[in-house]
Amino acid sequence: MIRRISILLLTLCFLFNGALPALCKAEQVKNIAVRDRLLYQGNNHLKQTALTFDDGPDPRFTPHVLDQLKKHGIKATFFLIGAKAHEHPELVKRMVAEGHAVGIHTYWHPNLLKESTEKFHWEIAKTQAIIKNITGFETQLFRPPYGNLTQEMISELPNENVYAINWSSDSLDWKQIPEAEITKNVFKNMHAGTIVLMHDGGHWTMDLSNTAKSLDTIVPRLKQEGYHFVTVPELLHIPYPKN
Repeated sequence: MIRRISILLLTLCFLFNGALPALCKAEQVKNIAVRDRLLYQGNNHLKQTALTFDDGPDPRFTPHVLDQLKKHGIKATFFLIGAKAHEHPELVKRMVAEGHAVGIHTYWHPNLLKESTEKFHWEIAKTQAIIKNITGFETQLFRPPYGNLTQEMISELPNENVYAINWSSDSLDWKQIPEAEITKNVFKNMHAGTIVLMHDGGHWTMDLSNTAKSLDTIVPRLKQEGYHFVTVPELLHIPYPKN
């Protein structure tokens, strides 16, 4: 419904050629604001890439990922499950201390397409409060589980003052595949400005140890190809921490 109203207003603006200037200007600003807060990649003319890790912190896998990032001297971005961050604040503190960026990945990891807008707001606010309690700051980085958001939730991103960060290269490491397959998947869609989706946490039955191991191949190869590793806020020029 919100999307239909927006399209109708933009159509009226076009037909009346500015006869409704205040309304047209407000609608254009609104659509630009919403559009600019749903992001998938950075500048495709700069050879930069951002590695991102979802569903942690997880004491089984997060320390190994952090060790690898430190070993290779690069920074990444971690999208945190609020409930897990609450249980393992020491891992969140280590991420921040080692120069990585952190973002919101909801509190319980629901499929937001099946949830109300009120639940969407709650998931963000609850996780934001936990991150602030641990780190002392808030973040504007938000990744919806499965990359899913309703149109109404997208329209609410400016009100939450967060950016929805999806991805342009999916490692598919959550399938618990071998290192070689993870590497192949990352490079399949690699290009300048790529945001890479990986995981440092998951269900207790999952074995994601190959994610950390794959970095020994992925990082040196990307460096050899001239890529620079940056955090999501650096790639997308998002103020971090939240102002």
